[in-house]
Amino acid sequence: MDWLRRADWLTHERVRGYALLLALASLGLVAISFWRAMPPGTTDFLAFWGAGQVTAAGEPAAAYDLAAQQQVQTSTGSPGWFAFVNPPPFLFALVPLGLLPLPIAWIVWVASTWGAWAWVSVRAFPRLWPLVLAYPGALIAAGHAQTGLLTGALLVLAAHELPRRQVVAGAAVGALVIKPHLALLAPFWLSAGGKWRAFVAAGLVVAALLGAAWLIFGSDTMLAYTGSWSASRQLIERPDPDFMLRMSTIFSQLRPHLGDFVALAGAACSAVLALAVALFAPQRFGDDASGASAAILAATALASPYLFSYDLPFLVFPTLWLVIQGLERGFRPYEKLGLTLLYFAPYATRAAAFPLGVNLMPLAALALLGLVWTRTPAGTRKHR
Repeated sequence: MDWLRRADWLTHERVRGYALLLALASLGLVAISFWRAMPPGTTDFLAFWGAGQVTAAGEPAAAYDLAAQQQVQTSTGSPGWFAFVNPPPFLFALVPLGLLPLPIAWIVWVASTWGAWAWVSVRAFPRLWPLVLAYPGALIAAGHAQTGLLTGALLVLAAHELPRRQVVAGAAVGALVIKPHLALLAPFWLSAGGKWRAFVAAGLVVAALLGAAWLIFGSDTMLAYTGSWSASRQLIERPDPDFMLRMSTIFSQLRPHLGDFVALAGAACSAVLALAVALFAPQRFGDDASGASAAILAATALASPYLFSYDLPFLVFPTLWLVIQGLERGFRPYEKLGLTLLYFAPYATRAAAFPLGVNLMPLAALALLGLVWTRTPAGTRKHR
């Protein structure tokens, strides 16, 4: 069936038109998310806004005080509240938000982080800007008003700049100290590829951000952050199937059905695979540093047992890298169809998780990694 094998009906003009329609529809969905986030609704963003409120008031250690956060966040009329668990350097980004009313802060946060992610991603793939603007993985991150757009911008920036400006790429990696489990592969990625300037730049930025946070927010805040680890541990340890369905890892999908031992074994296998990709991708892709980066960003979705669907905007890089490969060297059989499904996967797998009783994003991440890994730099035969 050539209409599936070759998917010639997915022409440039149609894809562009579909993408722009999807982008317009996404604006409506984000507006609905905003409406649901405002009291008497609730939103993850309350944790950021509450942390920004107390930090702007001169009490940054209270960002990690559960009682203080409950009081600040529920004062908005929200029936729920959320623990703030990000490292202290993230407070620098939240202070301005704490000076704003909750609705304005939500809009500013989503608009600024989406803008940063879109700008970086369009720079990486200027030919595919409609696909960037409509990317469903960014839509779910925007709707949650979480960190995924900011961390996605940093990962895409690192991947794009690594072949060009190592120091910029390393600085972007270092800034991931705000959510360090997304940088688990970074030391192996940079060292295996011999990107030592990026490696040093990343370390210096981490040290500078931690030092600045210690200097400005004080020792009490740094110590209070260590207390938030117990809140994170309780989240991951609690036997809550609904919570696990919101996650997008092998661990989270195995645990409710097969127990802790099998889930931990699955997580270990997933992490080992991701580590192997980070170590061997530079060798496999040779001078094609963008190809190696695409493989490593795809593997990043498999590296940690703690990852949510809203953390996945960085997958725009391996997805669109594959599109560029297809446009320049020819698409393989069924690759157009596969890439279409993977393009929607971060949003679609989360939307289908509760009806299906399983989040299929780990399988989508594996498929994405497989497609990238088999796109070697030389000798790929074109399929028209």
